[in-house]
Amino acid sequence: MQQQQHRQPELVEGNLPVFVFPTELVFYADEQTSHKQVLTLYNPYEFALKFKVLCTAPNKYTVVDSTGAVKPQCCVDIVIRLRDVRPCHYGVYDKFRLQVSEQSQRKALGRKEVTATLRPTAGQEPGGARSQDDERRAKEQLADSEFFEQTVFQTESRPVAGGPSLLTVLLGLTCVAALMLPTLGEQESTVPVYLHLSVNKKLVAAYVLGLLTMVILRT
Repeated sequence: MQQQQHRQPELVEGNLPVFVFPTELVFYADEQTSHKQVLTLYNPYEFALKFKVLCTAPNKYTVVDSTGAVKPQCCVDIVIRLRDVRPCHYGVYDKFRLQVSEQSQRKALGRKEVTATLRPTAGQEPGGARSQDDERRAKEQLADSEFFEQTVFQTESRPVAGGPSLLTVLLGLTCVAALMLPTLGEQESTVPVYLHLSVNKKLVAAYVLGLLTMVILRT
């Protein structure tokens, strides 16, 4: 009870410290392995937190599990992949914002921002003075930037498509069988008369089969 009273004012203030490592992401165009990086979010508190990842340039990155929860005194890894390595993005600073809140609340109790930049090659590290200048310019450039949600780009967290469904396959086979049946009015056929189909029914079967073929090719 005493511990609950101790932490409650901190939650109301909305200034909860957020612990994220690293605080800067550097991608290199010529190193494929650097295009996937991990942010680790720590929760040192006695209560669970839920988090959300926002970004100033969501089109350039894929964030796996951009929303989730962290158990008390645990941590989670958030995978960030660079999707666009065109030279026009070299040296451009973007920002990720991690917002955390208590599971029973919607208001953000705390936030932490992480910078991200793309460089041409790992062998061209800027000097110390240049790094400070870049950092200062990045803060000025992104001070009033707008953050966007990454939920649209969570393609890696979706289940992999397993091909067409069983219903689609069965319907396609039914249409094929219908097209192979004799047409109504044919005399020389060993198939019973009640299985003879009219021309209109065969046209419908051919049309449905065409639609199913398009669906199967897309999956």
